[in-house]
Amino acid sequence: MTFKAGVIAVQGDVTEHAVAIRRAAERYGRDADVVEIRDAGIVPGCDVLLMPGGESTTISTLLAEEGIDAEIRAHVDAGKPVLATCAGLIVAATDANDDRVATLDLLDATVDRNAFGRQADSFEAPLSVDGLDEPFPAVFIRAPVIDEVGDDVELLAEWDDRPVAVRQGPVTATSFHPELTDDFRVHELAFFGSAERTAASGEPAEP
Repeated sequence: MTFKAGVIAVQGDVTEHAVAIRRAAERYGRDADVVEIRDAGIVPGCDVLLMPGGESTTISTLLAEEGIDAEIRAHVDAGKPVLATCAGLIVAATDANDDRVATLDLLDATVDRNAFGRQADSFEAPLSVDGLDEPFPAVFIRAPVIDEVGDDVELLAEWDDRPVAVRQGPVTATSFHPELTDDFRVHELAFFGSAERTAASGEPAEP
């Protein structure tokens, strides 16, 4: 059975996320129909969403200009899964510590942009992630860090005693770039079996 996965494609690693969600789906015997989202009107037809990295101020501006921001909020309100990575995490949060970022308020978290440094300070680290049996090879590129989270936010992973992966209801968010590895387990964690329940029943997945 096929389900529709939408990748917010105004910026970021669109192709890499598309490959990862297709590989994750195959492992569950499913086909993922992946669509790139640059305009309003596409999100409502998607079962799951991916929000890649990029430049958070630009991403949030383009989402608002195109009217995609309201559709993403409605997607989450319906209990449908979202995976937000790096800048996607910043945009998904309630507070980006930067007035230039129009956050979507999907995740009760305060985020410090570029907390792990500049592009030159990028690194890869074996990360213990709740729900995964083996460490995940997390790639951090100008990565944000989560300063504070609300009571309803579940901590999935920390690095250097700082949160770098969290989940709240249908929203999973990471400071790192899981799509830049050959390991698609974070995509599995975010979407399965939520994606299966959504696509099979036509009803929103349970948070």
